[in-house]
Amino acid sequence: MSASRTKLYLDKQHGKWSGVCAGIADYTGVDVMWIRIGAVILTLAGGFPWTVIAYFMIAWMAPTKPIGLYETAEDAKFWQGVRSNPKRSTGEVRSKMRDIDRRLADIETYYTSRNTRLANEIDSLR
Repeated sequence: MSASRTKLYLDKQHGKWSGVCAGIADYTGVDVMWIRIGAVILTLAGGFPWTVIAYFMIAWMAPTKPIGLYETAEDAKFWQGVRSNPKRSTGEVRSKMRDIDRRLADIETYYTSRNTRLANEIDSLR
């Protein structure tokens, strides 16, 4: 697992102010609008000094997201899944690899077995 893809980054490209909410949204896979609404509601509901302090601490301590961290949107979704549940992600990869292995074994069996229809097709091409 790549440590650089499983860290919390400030996403200044998609952020409004310092990229904290956009970074949290990228890290969790939740839409950035819901993160921003939650931050505002938490601040107004009585967490005023602590949410602002936490926001500035994250903005100060978290590194900026490197450009080109994910090649595709599918790649970003995969790494968000790894961050949320690594065991499920490894299980999915293992399952995909088993499926590919089974399909390759079926292809190998098809081509290495005595297949008269395939042999007739090859002979007809000669």
